[in-house]
Amino acid sequence: TKAAAWKRTPAKGAKSAGPPEYQGPQPSKLTVEMFFDASDTHDTSVVKAVERLFACCVPTDETRQQQRSSPPWVVFHWGGLTGFPGYVSQVQVKYTLFTTSGVPVRAVCQVTMEEISGETPGQNPTSGALHARRVHRVQTGDTLAHLAWREYGDPTAWRVIAEANDIDDPMRLTNGRELLLPALDELDRLRHPDGPYDDDTVGR
Repeated sequence: TKAAAWKRTPAKGAKSAGPPEYQGPQPSKLTVEMFFDASDTHDTSVVKAVERLFACCVPTDETRQQQRSSPPWVVFHWGGLTGFPGYVSQVQVKYTLFTTSGVPVRAVCQVTMEEISGETPGQNPTSGALHARRVHRVQTGDTLAHLAWREYGDPTAWRVIAEANDIDDPMRLTNGRELLLPALDELDRLRHPDGPYDDDTVGR
């Protein structure tokens, strides 16, 4: 949704309302419905997914420590559709299926994201300082080159992942480790062609 603020000044004795005066834009809002289902595994993955959404509604630890409480910033991507930089302002969850022990295994979530207005130091969306990032949990057989090819279509972009995660030895990845995968539009800023590694070695 997108709206603007308008104001009408009533005129005494007039036969009709006065013309609307533009007061400024309202923040854009985007609401998406998310469906989580673990009815085949009966594990706690639905509960964990919902907890992650709830966590987006509270200030981050970093901003709390700096006395500038701010929620995590998010950007919605779906194919060619890219939303605005914003924050999760509301999460509504309805659990629809439970195990015999009472564990929720199915949920429908309404997630509302609201546009971030103004500029925050170091996170100005127009300057390119804000980017959406994805988290990948390392599995057996994963390499940085393979992850770069799967994420960006370019195996030589492995340096970006290495630098984003402070990886000194790209050939040693620990199973279960969570890696931050920078957004595609962040590659040009983070790439360092003269880095300390050799692309051909990592590719093999």
